[in-house]
Amino acid sequence: MRKYLLFFKLRFAAGIQYRMATVTALTTQLIWGLMECLAYKTIAEASGGNLPMNYSSIVSYIWLKEAFLVLFNTWAADNDVFGMIQNGDIAYELCRPVSVYSMWFARTVGGRVSEAVLRCVPVLLCAFLMPEPYRMGLPVSMEAFSLFILTTVLGLGVTVAFCMLVYMLCFFTISPQGWRMVFTGAVDFLSGNIIPLPFFPQEYLNIAELLPFAYMQNIPFRIYCGDLAGADIFPAVLKQIMWLCLLVLGGVFLWKKVEKKIVVQGG
Repeated sequence: MRKYLLFFKLRFAAGIQYRMATVTALTTQLIWGLMECLAYKTIAEASGGNLPMNYSSIVSYIWLKEAFLVLFNTWAADNDVFGMIQNGDIAYELCRPVSVYSMWFARTVGGRVSEAVLRCVPVLLCAFLMPEPYRMGLPVSMEAFSLFILTTVLGLGVTVAFCMLVYMLCFFTISPQGWRMVFTGAVDFLSGNIIPLPFFPQEYLNIAELLPFAYMQNIPFRIYCGDLAGADIFPAVLKQIMWLCLLVLGGVFLWKKVEKKIVVQGG
């Protein structure tokens, strides 16, 4: 376990060095978040406030989405891993006395957490200082905040486990770009990254909740703002754990298949 923690620390330390890139991204995220708040305010006024989520919850959801953008986006997959698969550097990874799957999992988590640490504090600080009605609210209760932390960790695990599946599938193609383009669009839409899932028509929401994407950012953000509460939380957390286990088992299974068939050409 200690060696995988070391891979996490190394990736975290590398990711936290890119401060100027983070500053640029922060400006984009703040402007985009404010634009979304303005758009939903217009929708709320036009509908007379008749929305699946109340406006204050939507605002908190938007700012959480911007603050933790890197944690839950599949486009934030580790480009170094894709490079290793394409250029044959996977051979060096196979020489290490560790599980490649576990090592890549730890590295991917470390990279995401390092970027999130740099971004989330200034984004949340600005969100709490915004004028009403664009100001982010506090969690509805301490219990909700505790569940938010738990489900954020589980949601991150589900996201990374899904990215690991994408890594494994790339061994069966010439280029990873096809898989990345397909999955990035699908995950952004079905995870609530474009619009919160409660805005989906009920028949489509029922389908979305059968997929793992609904258990990434959707659960923790809705718990924080009080849209998901009471007896609905427990089954949601159980489904997060179920999908985390299934995706990890699927990724490990695919890796075992891949490991037996890898051929590295060149010298």
